[in-house]
Amino acid sequence: MDMRLPPVEELRLVDAELARLDARRAELLARRAWLLGVLHSPAGRAAAPSLAAAAPAETSPRGAQNALLTLGGTLLAIAALAFTLVSWGSMGIAGRSAVLLAVTSAALAAPAVLLRRGLGSTAEAVGALGLVLTVLDAYALHRVALPGTDGAGYAAVVAAVLAGLWAGYGGLLRGLRLPWPAAVAAAQLPLPLGALAAGGGPAAVAWAAVLTAAVDLVGPVRRAGLAVRVTAGASAGVLGAWALLTGGWFSVTDPWAGTPLLAGCAALCLYAAVRTRAAAPALAAVAGLAGVAAVGGPLRAALPAEWAVPVYVVCGGAVAALWRPFPGVRIPDGVRAGFGFAGGGIVALGVVWALPPVLGGLLGPADRSAGVWSGAHAEPLLGGYPATAAVVLLLGALVAGASGRLWGRWGGLVLGWALLMALPVVLELPYAAGLAVRLVATGAALALAVRPGPPARGLPERAAGPAPAPERPAGVWGATWPAGAVAAPVEPGALFAWTGLVAGAASAGSALLLALDVRAATFATLGVLLGLCLAAAVLGAGAVRGAAAGSGVLAAGGLVGAGAAAAGLAPSSAGLALLLVPAGAAALAARFRSAAVEGAGVAVGAVALALTVPRPAVLALALAAAGLIAAGTALRPERRRAASWAAGSLFLGAAWVRLAVWGVTVPEAYTLPLTVPALVVGLLRRRRDPAASSWVAYGPGLAATLLPSLAAVWAAPSGVRPLLLGAGALAVTLLGARFRLQAPLLLGGTVLALVGLHELAPYAVRLVGALPRWLPPAAAGLLLLAVGATYERRLREARLLRERLGRMR
Repeated sequence: MDMRLPPVEELRLVDAELARLDARRAELLARRAWLLGVLHSPAGRAAAPSLAAAAPAETSPRGAQNALLTLGGTLLAIAALAFTLVSWGSMGIAGRSAVLLAVTSAALAAPAVLLRRGLGSTAEAVGALGLVLTVLDAYALHRVALPGTDGAGYAAVVAAVLAGLWAGYGGLLRGLRLPWPAAVAAAQLPLPLGALAAGGGPAAVAWAAVLTAAVDLVGPVRRAGLAVRVTAGASAGVLGAWALLTGGWFSVTDPWAGTPLLAGCAALCLYAAVRTRAAAPALAAVAGLAGVAAVGGPLRAALPAEWAVPVYVVCGGAVAALWRPFPGVRIPDGVRAGFGFAGGGIVALGVVWALPPVLGGLLGPADRSAGVWSGAHAEPLLGGYPATAAVVLLLGALVAGASGRLWGRWGGLVLGWALLMALPVVLELPYAAGLAVRLVATGAALALAVRPGPPARGLPERAAGPAPAPERPAGVWGATWPAGAVAAPVEPGALFAWTGLVAGAASAGSALLLALDVRAATFATLGVLLGLCLAAAVLGAGAVRGAAAGSGVLAAGGLVGAGAAAAGLAPSSAGLALLLVPAGAAALAARFRSAAVEGAGVAVGAVALALTVPRPAVLALALAAAGLIAAGTALRPERRRAASWAAGSLFLGAAWVRLAVWGVTVPEAYTLPLTVPALVVGLLRRRRDPAASSWVAYGPGLAATLLPSLAAVWAAPSGVRPLLLGAGALAVTLLGARFRLQAPLLLGGTVLALVGLHELAPYAVRLVGALPRWLPPAAAGLLLLAVGATYERRLREARLLRERLGRMR
């Protein structure tokens, strides 16, 4: 090693030599591993390892073999089918029979030899071909020997014979897996085809399908292998679905014929649900639906048409009640859940059918074609709907409430309120009774909002310490949702409270719209609503109290407006009277700190101001009064900023409207009342926060006067305004330069320059007209030469000016 090298160069050489040694060592280790493999291999030699990695196999050898065998068997079956159907007429009877018999026998016998040699997959493919050939043999026998035989009857007999033959064939060759499922599939056809061949109608065929499905479920196949059980189950499902559809059709056309069929299907599905765990809820739900159709069909036929839906709802409620455990009766959980879903679904469909009268009761009073206080009443919306809709809503409320769950009780209460809203429509109640029912619905909803009730059973109590793991909440009918489906348990009090508020608002709006037909009813309704809202505000708590108090403010505004209209006041005078409500709302909000009360007061105030718009003088007075209310609200610390801006805007609006009423057209009269307070506010802010920008503090106030006045100067050809505006702009510019403020300096300087340009423009135009035509281009050229000559110095001066302006605030 050369010790004369620098340390850095020597370190580099050492690292390079170590890297070469590591590479050589790795190469030698790989060669040693290969040599050991060659010495210990049975053949004594092996190919040298390749540097390139072998591509991974995309399929297994068994998969490739099965694919080839399946494809080969399919092609042979297609060839046999073509031979039977197309080339059949080119041979005699003896030859045709001999060919088919020989091929079928060979195909059925070959699997035995193949199985003994261990070729199971090949034996399976050839055996499948043999089964297909037996079907073709049966077809050939019918065409040659029995051409006049009934097709359905012959097919039934052939299916039974083939099922037996295939089962026996599978018993002889136990290594084959296909014959037994094929025998089960063929066994599905004899009874339905036999019933059809015997002249039976759809009912007979459906009963045959039910019996076959029953054999599939309770027969000896349930002790066979998985493939046989799957085939039997799928076949039972198909046949059962056909029987169910037929029974449903009979339930509509001939209920007494469909009832036993549906009952049989229900019993079969219930047996399968009890025997099965995975599909128990679905099968039990189908059984419940079939049972409801079986019982409800004859009852519907025996009663008038309007009782059809209530009959099915009663049956559905009875099925839904089965989800609850009964003493001494053990029903699997999956079956009970299926009954709950089936019965609940039927009840829900009935409730949907009964909803139109509810909408009619809510939206019907919105028809104001008769006019306000006219004494005439519009025709009820959906007045001819069956009165049994009320019965359906009552039944739905009872079924939902009987569930005992949180969502069930919530649904029961909602349906109870919906029943009250539907009664005036379905019973065609008189005007006073309909109005009273709507007010009762409002009171009941507000009572629900005030007293939402105890927590629902099963919800965890909130306690100190670490929160427990979330449980899986139960469904409406007792079914269990998957874990994680609900993020957090629902708070019962909040759910019922907000439901009561929403329902109360809806029914109150409907009652008020209906009350507008009669003057006395309007005052009575508004008084009742005001009383209900005040009671809810006193008895409630939290958001319920605020919402009820806000609704009370709206009701009070309605009373004041109705009183003004009854007194014959003009809309503008009524608007002034309505301002009493926002004033009271502001005082109430200051006492209870309620944002809902404030929002209601703002809404009534906006209506009041809108009523005074046709009379600008009254509008100015109303704006000033509203500004006083906002200024009073600004005394509250938490509302100081928003209320101050609102008060200033209202006062400014009042001043502008009053100036417009007086016919003042001078823009400064409108802008100075805004500029002076804005500058004062900016000055106070700069004292409190010296780092605040002058554009934020003084920019809006200065621009509010300077820019409109500048526009007026350029619009007016003469007057004293240019002189006054120029003096003011000069003062603003000097103050900006004195206190190093960017906004006053730039705004004042720009306005001053534009005013000067406006004043010199006529003289400049006259001077340019008197000069020779060649003088302006010459002056422009000289200017460009001068600028070019002093370009660098001008850039430096412009940079310094920009820096000075940037240092200003």
